[in-house]
Amino acid sequence: MAGNREFFNRRLHSLLGVIPVGLFLMQHMVVNHFATKGEESFNRAAEFMGNLPFRYLLETLVIFLPLLFHAIYGLYIAFTAKNNVSRFGFLRNWMFLLQRVTGVITLIFITWHVWETRVAAAFGSEVNFQMMENILSNPFMFWFYIVGVISTTFHFANGLWSFLVSWGITVTPRSQVISTYVTLVIFIATSIAFVTTLLAFI
Repeated sequence: MAGNREFFNRRLHSLLGVIPVGLFLMQHMVVNHFATKGEESFNRAAEFMGNLPFRYLLETLVIFLPLLFHAIYGLYIAFTAKNNVSRFGFLRNWMFLLQRVTGVITLIFITWHVWETRVAAAFGSEVNFQMMENILSNPFMFWFYIVGVISTTFHFANGLWSFLVSWGITVTPRSQVISTYVTLVIFIATSIAFVTTLLAFI
C-alpha cells in the first residue's frame, strides 16, 4: 500500500513539474522577455497578465498549489535519495545529483522572488519594469537572480528528461540519448532567454 502511494506521489510530482509548473515557467519567460523591447513593452505585458479574469483563482489552482506539492515532495526526494556519484561517474548519476541540488536552489530562489514581487504587490506595490530594475540594481541580487534562473531552467529541462522516462515515452536507449540532446537545447535556450531578460532590466 505504501509502495503504491509512493509510486503515485512520484508520478504526480513528475507530472506537476511539467504540467502546469513547467508551462508556467515558459509563459513567465515569454512575458518577462518583453523587457528586452523596453520598459513600456514589459509594463504592457505585465499589466495584461495582472488583469486576467479569475487571476487569483488561476494562480492558486494552476500555479501555487501544484508548485507547493512539487516543492515539498521534491525536498523529500532530495533528502532521502541515495546519490552514488562518488562511486559511479556516469552522466546520469551526475544529472540525478544536480537535479536535487538545483531543486533546493530553485525553491529558495522562487520563494524569494515571490516575496519580492507577488507579496509586495499584495501590499500595494506595482509589479513593473521599475520594480525589477530596483531589485537588480543591487549586484548581489543580480547574481542571485542569475544563479536562480539558471538553476530553475536546468531543473526544468533535466526534470523533463526524467518525466519522459518515468512516463514511458522514452524507453529505448536511443530515444533517451535523443531526449538528452533535446532537453540540453531547451536548457540552453531558456537560460539565454532569462539571462537576456535580466540584463535588459539593468
